[in-house]
Amino acid sequence: MDIQALVRDLKTQNKSKIVMLVADGLGGLPVEPGGPTELEAAKTPHLDALAKHGVQGCMYPVAPGITPGSGPGHLALFGYDPVKHLIGRGALEATGVGFKLGPKDVAVRCNFCTLDAKGNITDRRAGRIPTEESAPLAIKLREVKVPGVEVFVEPVKEHRFVVVFRGEGLAGNVADTDPQVTGVPPLAPKAHDAASKRTAEVAAQFVAGAQKLLAGQPKANGLTMRGFAAAPVIPSYEEVYGLKAAAIAVYPMYRGLAQLVGMTIVGQPTTLSEEIDVLEKAWNDYDFFFVHFKYTDSRGEDGNFQEKVRMIEQFDSIVPRITALKPAVLIVTGDHSTPARLASHSWHPVPTLLVSETCRPDGLTAFSEKQAIHGGLGHFQGVYLMPLALAHAERLGKFGA
Repeated sequence: MDIQALVRDLKTQNKSKIVMLVADGLGGLPVEPGGPTELEAAKTPHLDALAKHGVQGCMYPVAPGITPGSGPGHLALFGYDPVKHLIGRGALEATGVGFKLGPKDVAVRCNFCTLDAKGNITDRRAGRIPTEESAPLAIKLREVKVPGVEVFVEPVKEHRFVVVFRGEGLAGNVADTDPQVTGVPPLAPKAHDAASKRTAEVAAQFVAGAQKLLAGQPKANGLTMRGFAAAPVIPSYEEVYGLKAAAIAVYPMYRGLAQLVGMTIVGQPTTLSEEIDVLEKAWNDYDFFFVHFKYTDSRGEDGNFQEKVRMIEQFDSIVPRITALKPAVLIVTGDHSTPARLASHSWHPVPTLLVSETCRPDGLTAFSEKQAIHGGLGHFQGVYLMPLALAHAERLGKFGA
């Protein structure tokens, strides 16, 4: 069933407000058998108070057993089938920093990394080098020239930057060069099809030139490339849902994804508190608000259980400011699970909480993985979250006579 096509036909208008509050990588695992997950270990009085009035469930961003990237995870949250609408990370990052992709462009999300004397990776994120150190290095890489192709390099944040190749005969089906482990060298760019062969060759030439410029750097003396992608074609939020939607996020990739689905990027916050400042100021101007918090995910990827707990507690602290605005529907969820125990994204379902005056409270008293398993929303795929939000906001009409 094409759920978006159905929603297009049933959508209605009213003045209700919907907030989707996303803690990136929210779901976790116990470190020891029988122990708590990060969410269960955290002190979350405000989320637990919401749980008493809401309904919970376990959300599979893509499908059971499938580990999603951040792009597919967020697409699912926004109600787009992430298998049908596959958007590469490069396109997300480029759009997020304001680069308008053209029909001859292929964008690549890159990471600075640290290499040892043998060329093996010792740190895949160059020690999470701060932006003030990484940005000048990214700008320096604009000196790299590749014959027959225009090359654009844009800083993003911390160890991340974007490269865009513009020219004839380029396609985005190229494998990542990040081996996802340390102790080995970056992989060579490899095309998955004939149409992308030239892109792989161009990428290899860029890497060779970049390595020469980065030689001698104490942290960022290498790079890896991920998410080769051309600009996608995707229907907008207003077209599908009839919503005037706003996105509030610190990290460019998430702003980029929101922009690709037709959301308006609001404000330039640098902290979670500033994100809520932006939400309060923009409250009267939009119907739907996507608010994104990154650091639950990054601490999970670092394998730091206690720091992820601390980030969840920080996330919980801003809930009263959101509930004070009295949204018709408040959703709290994540785009995927990132257990510190695994130090990576995982296939585990994401605890999801929906609060509305029109919901059927399920009697649960805390927001957590253990509670969500027994929640009234059950186990569901991420693409159904937006229809649930619209229904609880009384923005969907009846199907059939």
